[in-house]
Amino acid sequence: MAAEQDVEVEDDLARAQRELRQLKTMISSQSKTNFMRERDVRFLDARIGLLIQNRMALDEQNEVASRLEEHDEDNDDHYPDDRKMQQYGNLFYLLQSEPRYVATLCRLVSLAEIDTLLQTVMFTLYGNQYESREEHLLLSMFQNVLSWQFETTAEFTSLLRANTPVSRMMTTYTRRGPGQSYLKSVLADRINDLIDQKDMNLQVNPLKVYEELVQAAEQEHGQLPENFPRSVTAEEAANHPQVRAIIQPRVYALIEIANQFLTTIVQSLDQVPYGIRWICKQIRSLTKRKYPDATDQAISTLIGSFFFLRFVNPAIVTPQAYMLIDSAPGNNPRTVLTLIAKMMQNLANKPSYAKEQYMVPTNPFVEQNKLRTNKFLNELCEVGDFYESLEMDQYMALTKRDIMISITPNEIYNTQTLLHQHLEVLAAKPSDHLHILTTELGPPPAQVPRKQNKPIDLPLFSRWEMPIQDLTMSLMSDSNITQNDILYMEAKAIFVQIIRSLPPLSRPPLKLYHIAETAGTAKDVQLVRKGIKVKEMLRELEEAGVVDQADGHRLLVEEITQELAHLGDLKLKVMDELRSLQSVYKTIQDHNNYLMSQLESYKAYLQNVRMQSGGASGKSNKKQVGLGVEVTDGKAKKGGNTKAHIQGPFKFTHQQLERDGIIAETEVPENRRNNIYVTITSPIPGTFIIELHYRGRDKPILEIDLKLDDLLEKQQDNVQLLDLDYIKLNVNKTLSLLNKTFMSKNKTGFFS
Repeated sequence: MAAEQDVEVEDDLARAQRELRQLKTMISSQSKTNFMRERDVRFLDARIGLLIQNRMALDEQNEVASRLEEHDEDNDDHYPDDRKMQQYGNLFYLLQSEPRYVATLCRLVSLAEIDTLLQTVMFTLYGNQYESREEHLLLSMFQNVLSWQFETTAEFTSLLRANTPVSRMMTTYTRRGPGQSYLKSVLADRINDLIDQKDMNLQVNPLKVYEELVQAAEQEHGQLPENFPRSVTAEEAANHPQVRAIIQPRVYALIEIANQFLTTIVQSLDQVPYGIRWICKQIRSLTKRKYPDATDQAISTLIGSFFFLRFVNPAIVTPQAYMLIDSAPGNNPRTVLTLIAKMMQNLANKPSYAKEQYMVPTNPFVEQNKLRTNKFLNELCEVGDFYESLEMDQYMALTKRDIMISITPNEIYNTQTLLHQHLEVLAAKPSDHLHILTTELGPPPAQVPRKQNKPIDLPLFSRWEMPIQDLTMSLMSDSNITQNDILYMEAKAIFVQIIRSLPPLSRPPLKLYHIAETAGTAKDVQLVRKGIKVKEMLRELEEAGVVDQADGHRLLVEEITQELAHLGDLKLKVMDELRSLQSVYKTIQDHNNYLMSQLESYKAYLQNVRMQSGGASGKSNKKQVGLGVEVTDGKAKKGGNTKAHIQGPFKFTHQQLERDGIIAETEVPENRRNNIYVTITSPIPGTFIIELHYRGRDKPILEIDLKLDDLLEKQQDNVQLLDLDYIKLNVNKTLSLLNKTFMSKNKTGFFS
């Protein structure tokens, strides 16, 4: 451990290790931010229907507005005072280092409370997602929760299936950095290849295939042929000869694609994050202990319920939410991905076709791959335990004074509230440390306004255990390690650090006194100190008979050489991991930008709702045509008191909009595009006048009155394009353009 440290060493490995640590910290922080933004987007999605129908009460509008407020960077009155900070530091150190408390709390809270608690647990309390101590403590908490789940579940068939706080916890764990990295590296290419095939229709539901035939017949002949009823039962559709002829080759194609996905996953065994594999191992172990008669197939089913149902399949069904693709898939690819996920799930579970008879023809895929899937699921469980290394990590933590978490006041107060509510279960005895700390803190404060909910750097430390100043003495008292063993290991580590700082000294044969002498006479003060120290340590080891100068300190030289070789391999691994995580971080940042764009859309829409409910004239007497767009041959009337809100017009060339992907399709001849430009004006918030102009003409070729809620509805319904006769606009990118152009210019804020 000491030899690998990059403190006081400046070589390529040290620089890469420092960069890797910084990158991991940034990924952990951004993962938490994205988790919070996703919660906000889910909340607002649930409210958008009410917004569109203008049925939202004022208090609900205020709740939505609070989700969209930014932090107030100037006000820190909400910070706890120094005494409270110390008490919270004691409390959260105890919660972090003794996972049983959090494990019990996760079982006690309601489904409505679990997401907020999981945010604190997964992304704050154990938020350093790549640090072994925090990861192992978090996994210890999982073991506690899973053990309880197995003890209290009455029927084997209902284990890990219901939507409970425990299952939600397992799903949230998979959304941490390592899980996201795995999904991107293993699934992204497969999914993107499939999405590129937009015209590949593999729908195998007979009713939907029959509907396709009806639509095709009506388009071709204007009416349905005789003996071709418009609506039929599922059974009639399945027995229709044309439907059967269409479905059969589609099933073969589906099975081939599913096999490709499965092969990719099975071959990724060594890439699966340790934590995911360790949870699989606990599921297998607990099943064998609680249900000794359970078959291997039944055990594989439970492991598959976690690995496929909670981890892999959600990413296949909704790849955009997992940052695997840039934009939502089209209808055909989305159907294929959904069917692939169902086939994967049938591999892990015993197939049940009671509700989906049309999936029966895919059963050969399940039969052909059952054995290799079970083998893969069992191999997932073949990982070592971490208890000994965790014990060492806990020792080391007691010697540190720099354990810190970034936590918001509302996370602190929410956790404190839950501890108060369940204290009699968590720590009933007045002498329990948790009982003492919770009682001393008193009643939890109220939640602070969102604007003031800025993260705090909270130092964690133990109030009861004395810091172990001399880890050497502790190790010696707890094991058979002698003083000479410690001296030998420390000397080896210092020699490795000196050679890392002075690479020419690594040429064999290694002469340890020469290495120590060279360092002791160097210009670098730290090297001089190390050289003098290790020279003296070498003499002590000789006097103790541990090493012998006569054989050139052979044993020590061999171990130093092996350590240097290990560090050479380590450098390659660090560089590979660095490149991989740089890609992951960029993906997470891109997803954050996407979420921010959605939140900006909701901001603008809420402003529009409030303006209209406040009496602003947002309605038009123009006739609507097509996709909720109003087309006229003249200027929109800007009457009433809306003049103060008029923004624009802003001008964009056809080439600019096409280059940025806002114009997705165009019917404008290429030789005329240089003369085409678009202007956008906003007469009132949430309403936009889009005009298509040809240079030299006074009047626009086309004028459109576009409502923001039309765009938001299309985004919700996953409609990709907005058809404006001559051009088709990308819905998401158009929303982003409107936000960037108009909302950023509203300096007074949306809710002022």
